[in-house]
Amino acid sequence: MATTIAVIGALDEEISAIAAALTGTTCATAASLSVARGALTTNAGEQVNVVATVGGMGLVAAAATTQHLIDRYQPQAVVFSGIAGNLNKNLHVNDVVLGGTLRYLDTDMRLVGQWKPGTASQPVEEFHSDARLLSLADQALQAAGITHITGIIASGNYFVDTPVKVEQVIAQTGADAVEMEGAAVAQVAARNDVPALVVRALSDNADTDYETFKVFDISEYAVTAARLTLDIIRRL
Repeated sequence: MATTIAVIGALDEEISAIAAALTGTTCATAASLSVARGALTTNAGEQVNVVATVGGMGLVAAAATTQHLIDRYQPQAVVFSGIAGNLNKNLHVNDVVLGGTLRYLDTDMRLVGQWKPGTASQPVEEFHSDARLLSLADQALQAAGITHITGIIASGNYFVDTPVKVEQVIAQTGADAVEMEGAAVAQVAARNDVPALVVRALSDNADTDYETFKVFDISEYAVTAARLTLDIIRRL
């Protein structure tokens, strides 16, 4: 059976670019998602199936999208790419943070951290991207000449856009970047024992208010994100 990789993106343009690179592409609609499906040849000459969709904003949307793709397509890995606010003074807009560690904002992990109901597993405080996928992403980013780190990403259901909020997030999580979905993707993937990778391009310094951010041109990130995701898959 061919390997299947599920891709969750942030932008329609990103998923369209990925779909255009696949062969035999078809599209299916379910659970309010439009999912492109096709094949991609790896650098080793093997065929992998790729399913790709836009996940939507927020933790619930991200979790629902991840679970749908896992249930419907049974992927061997989930790759989640998107954008985030920068919290690391050594990084800049257009740099990338790989989610080595994913942490929630304003979440009591003593309860939420019991992430496999009905088992004796102990609560966890954080989730992690898969080590092999992180290595492949690091290789792809180096080849593209993109400054990046493997760091901590914080996820919450509110927009971080003031110095006070930035300092609160850093104090709570020690994060390098902040966004609204990554930890939920990582948690759902872990609950299903599916390796996951979270990749975040830095679109601002977490100092842009939401009304301004809504009109911020992020289409340039779509092309880079699509190329990076495809390169990671080709390295499998």
